[in-house]
Amino acid sequence: MTGGAAYHPVGAALEEAYVLHGRALRDGTALEDTPRFGEEKWPLAPASLMAHQRGLTLNFDEVPPAYRHDLKKLVYAALSAELPAREQRPSIATVSGLFYNVAVFFRWLDTAHPGVAIPELGSATFEEYQRHLLLSPRTPMRRANLRRAVAYLWRYREALGTSALKLDPRTLPAWDERATRRTENSTLRIPEEVHTRLLVWATRFVDDFSPDIIAAYTQWQALRIRRHPRRRMARETDALIRSFIDETARSRRPLPAHNDAVNHMAIARMIGCDRLALHPHKDSLVTLGREVGVSNYAYLGIPIHGQLDGTAWIEGVTVEVGHPESLSRLTQTLQAACYILIAFLSGMRDSEIKHLRAGCLNVHLDANGSPYRWTVRSQAFKGEGDPMGTSAIWVIGEPAARAIRVLEQIQDSKGDDKQAWLFAAIRTGAGRGSAGRTGNPAMTSASTARQLQAFSKWVNDYCDPRRRRDTIPDVDGHPWRLSPSQFRRTLAWYIARRPGGSVAGAIAYRHHSIQMFEGYAGTSDSGFRAEVEAEQALARAENLLALIDREEHLTVSGPAATEARARLTALSKPQGFNGIVTTDRRRLMRILRRNDPQVYPSKYVTCVYDPRKALCHAAASSTPEKPGERDCKPLNCRNVALTSTNRQEWEQEIVRIDEQLRVRPKLPPALEARLRERQTMVRKLLDGPAEIEQ
Repeated sequence: MTGGAAYHPVGAALEEAYVLHGRALRDGTALEDTPRFGEEKWPLAPASLMAHQRGLTLNFDEVPPAYRHDLKKLVYAALSAELPAREQRPSIATVSGLFYNVAVFFRWLDTAHPGVAIPELGSATFEEYQRHLLLSPRTPMRRANLRRAVAYLWRYREALGTSALKLDPRTLPAWDERATRRTENSTLRIPEEVHTRLLVWATRFVDDFSPDIIAAYTQWQALRIRRHPRRRMARETDALIRSFIDETARSRRPLPAHNDAVNHMAIARMIGCDRLALHPHKDSLVTLGREVGVSNYAYLGIPIHGQLDGTAWIEGVTVEVGHPESLSRLTQTLQAACYILIAFLSGMRDSEIKHLRAGCLNVHLDANGSPYRWTVRSQAFKGEGDPMGTSAIWVIGEPAARAIRVLEQIQDSKGDDKQAWLFAAIRTGAGRGSAGRTGNPAMTSASTARQLQAFSKWVNDYCDPRRRRDTIPDVDGHPWRLSPSQFRRTLAWYIARRPGGSVAGAIAYRHHSIQMFEGYAGTSDSGFRAEVEAEQALARAENLLALIDREEHLTVSGPAATEARARLTALSKPQGFNGIVTTDRRRLMRILRRNDPQVYPSKYVTCVYDPRKALCHAAASSTPEKPGERDCKPLNCRNVALTSTNRQEWEQEIVRIDEQLRVRPKLPPALEARLRERQTMVRKLLDGPAEIEQ
């Protein structure tokens, strides 16, 4: 629902005004249940529309009384009142940050210059505040945010009226701190040694362990229904208890335990009776426990089918709180595993992942009924302009699709609506967790971060006593601190390193331009882009060295085969790769820079680059130093040479086209003609003359 139109109440009317009247509200929320201007606490949860957003409460009691009313007017303007020209309505998260950051300034002002009014503040005061910030143990970005918030006292001066600033602090030379200006995304990339293990263990949980965890969760849900058993006659209840005791004694099945003692509550739920009904039989249960034993795993009693290295991955699933094999720990760990696969193999933001619901996955099938693409539908928020978000589609990897199926099974076993939030909190005990306390149906970003840390800890706690070597390693002597945004950043790194990666990244990340994605992946100023280019150059040098070591450069074919042999033979001479130790990467790079043969191995072709013949730069006004892999035209270009590996790829391409041409029903005539034309060109490349006259 949506509040009323923005307006400017004054006096008593202002005190009674609903501060969220100009905001869209969560479904089922009445404006009358939202805070008024005169109250000292303003809960923002009703206007926090993202499913994972926990609504914070603005507590004006924490603001010095001299500035409390002014800060209320500032925040009210940002929330619902009419904004100055050219100002856009800030998000709830921005408003929350504005409140806390301006409150920092007011607390400092109340101490440094008590009693001074906002209109009396001059350049000297702001320069003093800047010096205070520079001497405090804050990061440059945090200082920039604090200064940016203070500028709202000038930007919203019309709303503040007589309490507005008289000058714009952003115009003061001393107010600027150029080192804090962000030129790119500063999120850390997950180190390769960490994320490779994360992906391995996440895949194990989703593919191998999830059936056992889901079976245990389903069983737990069924047993919970017996928490309020139907009323029975005492004689009927007594007969059920005796039958349970006799059957347990015959089967020698252990009794459920709590702290190594017989768990009466668990037994009552298994039987479907009240716990007090077991009191007359307590001695018999103690004796039975001595005979058959007790077990933490008896209550749920599910068989373990998942294996790791040929043996059961755990002994069983318990409801014992805090136990590493408890249902609560395992369901949380499984949910974190699903998040890891989806986040890393989709490029989605945390807000977009948290809006995934059951039924969001779409599997695309080819003419043979085989899946070839997996897409998900969710809500996109950043840059969309609509606080409710915009429906959008992402292409994801197959393991991420399997993770979504696992989450759907968990939600289905919960008995919730089929459109349930996939990242709603999985509650296996008391409390609602981070999802639900303020109306947010999905887990918050902070809760997911804690869950990711717990995932790494669970893996290492599991590996240590078993002396496994596939733990998630520390970085610089400490566990790597995971956050949701790091997965998207890390994926950008890998996309940027691939040929045509900037285009692929712009599409996958829903950026409006290639330049935006490259800014996200990193700029040369940060070293990110330079690092990508250095690794690409090193990979090329190692590939060339491998060709020379195997003498495969002498057997290349294709239009540029002669030139390829000449260049690589020259590189193999003493001043080049001859006798080099392949582990000496720095020497390898020095040789490549000094004697670069301008040969670029890739999957389908080995480019023997000559800019005069390069079709990839046919429309370029200048002469580029390197081939444009994104615009490569391998079936027509005279710079092409083929190694045995390249030839294998093209031969497989012919086989794939044959398979497509054999499908029934037949392909449309135009598509069939294009495939046959491509197949003919590939065969011409493979079967044509070894080289073309240069």
